[in-house]
Amino acid sequence: MTKKAVFVELISIFFVTILMADQNEKPFDAHWETSIDANLTLTQNAYSKNWTGGETGALSWALTANALAKRQIVDWLHTKNTAKLAFGQTYSQNKETKIWSKPIKSVDIIDLESIFRFTLNGFVDPFAGAKIESQFTDSRDTGTTVYINPFTFTESFGIAKILIKKNKTEWSIRLGPGFRQYLDRNAHDTLTNTRKTSFTNDGGILFASDFFTPLLNDRITFNSKLSLFQALFYSEANSLIGQPNQDYWKSLDTKWENVFTAGITDYLNVNLTVELLYDRELDPGIRLKEVLALGLSYKFI
Repeated sequence: MTKKAVFVELISIFFVTILMADQNEKPFDAHWETSIDANLTLTQNAYSKNWTGGETGALSWALTANALAKRQIVDWLHTKNTAKLAFGQTYSQNKETKIWSKPIKSVDIIDLESIFRFTLNGFVDPFAGAKIESQFTDSRDTGTTVYINPFTFTESFGIAKILIKKNKTEWSIRLGPGFRQYLDRNAHDTLTNTRKTSFTNDGGILFASDFFTPLLNDRITFNSKLSLFQALFYSEANSLIGQPNQDYWKSLDTKWENVFTAGITDYLNVNLTVELLYDRELDPGIRLKEVLALGLSYKFI
């Protein structure tokens, strides 16, 4: 099946679903379901200049905020909006002089997403979504820090299905065409050895899975998000012909994040995050991140 045929088939499914659904529904009036929480983790140890034994001090902190706002706007339209912001730094002490070094980033995330799902009483629901990903600071150029850079914009549409929705447990999946744009205001030009603005884009098939469930009387929660993207075209494909990495953009991009949160008290919890990433254009191997943190938590809403 050609790339064009794949897109035609998916677009056809999208519109057929709309036409087959029951649209004779009265307007639906419901309130916004919102939640905002923040989590602060801190680890610190230090040694005097005359300390022997080879130990070094370290100070690490991270602040994470999560927000959710969803609503059944009318009977045939549901919206879900999420935001994840995180930033943290690590300071280390010189082994010999015990002097503290400049901070190094330990986490830096800006992740905003909006999904509109057309609840038309069909077997599946059409959806349209948009996502923005970035970071607070870009320090790849040691001489200059660029704030809020780089950007990845993702637009998608297709079909969505709620597989499980019982009490607080929910599992939903989405499948359809996706388009991504990459804006980098601090890209390295290897020919001139300078920094410049770069813009590229690609498109393909996007699959996303969101799963959330409480455990042990809501004292523990588990949240799993899986995103798969298979690119079918890339704006810079022709410029890569003849290079060793000419086909790297064709590999399946994978992002799988799993978060366990255990509440010890109302304001103290333990978080275990395991994230798996694969993007061959960035690295030919699978990247894995694991974070275990004890910190203060506060729910604003």
